[in-house]
Amino acid sequence: MTTAAPEDQLRLLSLQALDRRAQQLAHSRRTHPTLAKVAELDKHIADLHGSLVDSRTAVSDLERELAKSEADVAQVVARAAKDQQRIDSGGLSARDSVAVSDELASLARRQAALEEVELEVMERLEAHQDALAKVEAAHQELVGAKVAAEAERDAAFADIDGQAAAIAAERADAAGGIDAALVKLYDQLRTRLGGTGAAALRGGRCEGCGLELNPGDLGAARSAAADQVVRCEECGRILVRVAESAV
Repeated sequence: MTTAAPEDQLRLLSLQALDRRAQQLAHSRRTHPTLAKVAELDKHIADLHGSLVDSRTAVSDLERELAKSEADVAQVVARAAKDQQRIDSGGLSARDSVAVSDELASLARRQAALEEVELEVMERLEAHQDALAKVEAAHQELVGAKVAAEAERDAAFADIDGQAAAIAAERADAAGGIDAALVKLYDQLRTRLGGTGAAALRGGRCEGCGLELNPGDLGAARSAAADQVVRCEECGRILVRVAESAV
């Protein structure tokens, strides 16, 4: 039979209240709304990442394609300029002059075709650049929202952790004033029984499990010696007999 001073048993209720508050704070930390917000933003950022990579790749490919197209046009222009210089120099024979003139006409047609391709690539590049700018803006907005949500989360955690630290200190002081064997039993029960190791016996009901004691168990609890540690026959928790439940 476990015994402890009645006042120590009564102090268990204060200890239990502190432990319950600590549990509530831990639950609040685990389930804080900002956690879901950060997780949701992470998902949106991850979903958008594929589009961002695809869009950047498309722009990069088109930039290379445009550079090649511009180089092709420049090559034709340079060749045409060289041919024109040959004609302007007046040193060509009539036959060579005709041949160079024909080549100039061919180069002009080639240049026109290449410039048309160049223009088409430029238009596609501009469209993809616009699309990329929108995707990057959306991505940046999500990243900014995540940073804000993380800051909100961290501030909330700091507040919760501060409260938890204060309660832990208060709990240590409270436990230090109670019989060590009683606290050990209480902690064992609290760990095994979902965080509640002691409960008041009030109005014939165990406030731990919420069940009314049968007449025999209630009579035994009320008639037990004041220093006897009584346990609920239903849930096994320590029953603290408060003045309201005394005979």
